[in-house]
Amino acid sequence: MAFDAEGSTEEKIKDAARKIFTKKGFLATTIRDIAAEAGINLASVNYYFRSKEKLFESIMDETISKLFNQIEPVLNDKGKSIEEKLEICVAYYIDNMLQNPDFVFFTVGEIMSGRVDNPGMIAKIRSLEQSHFAQQLKDLHAENKIDFHPINLLWNITSMVFFPFLTRPRLLESGYFNSEEFAELMQERKKLVPFWITQMIETKKP
Repeated sequence: MAFDAEGSTEEKIKDAARKIFTKKGFLATTIRDIAAEAGINLASVNYYFRSKEKLFESIMDETISKLFNQIEPVLNDKGKSIEEKLEICVAYYIDNMLQNPDFVFFTVGEIMSGRVDNPGMIAKIRSLEQSHFAQQLKDLHAENKIDFHPINLLWNITSMVFFPFLTRPRLLESGYFNSEEFAELMQERKKLVPFWITQMIETKKP
């Protein structure tokens, strides 16, 4: 029971920290802010994480795992086509962000602040640059089947998945649609994004 209670307190602190980091950014956030949001005393936060930096690193490690660990095996599966990988990865990210809509604000906010210097993040990015999926895109370029740099496809995929979640709060506030309607649109987008990206890869006639 004690272990469960400790686990619950630790998760409560991390949940509170994500909210405050998302709202205020790393530099403006204090341990006192996090303790107040979690409804616990300051000493408890220090007991579990010792410092704001350690707490942030713990959250970033979890964020990195969510970003990469599930899709890395898919991207390196030599038996799957580009289209199949796109369908799986786009669906994975959209489903995860529907469960955690603030995830994108936390990630983008820290990237923009320049604080994402986590060694794990750097290692994962490098591993994706060397993935089989990246090689498939490079091969298309080398074979003259696409006449633009492969990184443009990766940027398009990222923006097509992330951007709707960045606009979501304002659109909900405006009454343009409600949460359920937004979720339905994103379910539709899980099919559309791979289709659109596939259309960008136009195989040239010999």
